[in-house]
Amino acid sequence: MSRLQAGRRHPVRFSLNGKPCTGEAEPRLLLTDFLRHQLGMTGTHVGCEHGVCGACTVSIDGAPSRACLTLAVQIDGCDIRTVEGLAPSPARLGILQSAFKRNHALQCGFCTAGILMSLDCFLRDHPRPDEAAVRDFLSGHLCRCTGYAPIVRAALEAAAELAGDLSKEKSDA
Repeated sequence: MSRLQAGRRHPVRFSLNGKPCTGEAEPRLLLTDFLRHQLGMTGTHVGCEHGVCGACTVSIDGAPSRACLTLAVQIDGCDIRTVEGLAPSPARLGILQSAFKRNHALQCGFCTAGILMSLDCFLRDHPRPDEAAVRDFLSGHLCRCTGYAPIVRAALEAAAELAGDLSKEKSDA
């Protein structure tokens, strides 16, 4: 990356949820603020602003990344996916989102977007995880409401559905 001038806005070109996108950002603008305030992607939540809680997790080039630790100018040329990109259409939830709904895997919902984004990446790379693997993976997220049990159930159910392991009658429920 070339040296950027402080106080000056720089062009940022990237893909956002599968569509080409451009914007301008000062060198010190965090990706969370860029997504929320300039692009209107308010599903990315700002929690601890230290990379600890996971609420701001987005996918950058297919890897879960903390948007509060990423500068907006760093995503130039990258493929970004936010929680808004998980649903196949505005009127329909994705498989993981539906599993969260069925299992009551959210309460206040503040941490949910980040957990969904991390699990989306995790399940793509680990299509048949066991409970221990899901629990270990989720250790990078803080949720104060659910106690994690329904989140783990939802992740395992979504993994089974994505892998085609669920019966037709359960997946239609």
